[in-house]
Amino acid sequence: MVEYTKQFGLSDEQLVSYESVYRPDLFRGQLVLVSGAATGIGKGIATLFARLGADLMICGRNAERLAEAQQFLSQFGTRVEAEAMSIRDPQAVESLMDRTFSEFGRLDHLVNNAGGQFAKDAMDIPYKGWQAVVDTNLNGSWYMTQNAAQRWRDRGVGGNVISITAVVERGIHQMAHTIASRAGVIYLARALAVEWAPHNIRVNTVAPGVIASSGFNNYQEDHLKHFFSVGPMRRPGHVMDIAEACAYLSGASGNFVTGQTLTIAGGQDLYGDLWPAGIPDYFKPQQ
Repeated sequence: MVEYTKQFGLSDEQLVSYESVYRPDLFRGQLVLVSGAATGIGKGIATLFARLGADLMICGRNAERLAEAQQFLSQFGTRVEAEAMSIRDPQAVESLMDRTFSEFGRLDHLVNNAGGQFAKDAMDIPYKGWQAVVDTNLNGSWYMTQNAAQRWRDRGVGGNVISITAVVERGIHQMAHTIASRAGVIYLARALAVEWAPHNIRVNTVAPGVIASSGFNNYQEDHLKHFFSVGPMRRPGHVMDIAEACAYLSGASGNFVTGQTLTIAGGQDLYGDLWPAGIPDYFKPQQ
């Protein structure tokens, strides 16, 4: 079983030493764009692609953390460029895509990882909070996806889109904004997979369950105890579980996969209910 740092998730040393099932040169000569790559799941995804030989374009809102991630990722010997921006701004997305194709001359894989949410009872979610989450998770992913696809179409080349979503089958309690936006991305992928098949553009999603990462630090410690037992495996996954899934969908192994959701959740979609702001008394087991 993987050991986690006190800050939750894998340390940088563990990201470097993690033993992947894929060969080191699998993505040599290819370019991967990962949004939200400065920390957490996004950093894990970017790390694995870099270790497997891919060049990277990474983006995120925090310029300082993005620069630190760029320095970390550069140790694997591939080219890594970074741009601080918000995917909620369509003009910023256009600029990012223009720069990517201008500087690298290509884009092979787009991983829409950037997103946001906060735990709140649905009755109490403010308008601005709802708009911010939906605008980032749904609209931002759409801006990135459409801009990449337009450039692939215009150049007559295919492409691969992976969006990181969530386990939606049982709902996500106290995260109504998240379930609405993530489910939207999942069904958007199903529609685009058909519409864009003539352009050889594949569109899939990866749905993480409870993944130990820096994102855990946004929740109260007493609530985190519940996180570790929400699935039948009685433990969280780690960021490289998600990274390996992205590599599967991006390599030859995923060549005939489109419009699908790959759930990496330790059975969470089959068992247990997640209450990230604490289980209400009404739903606690009766003595």
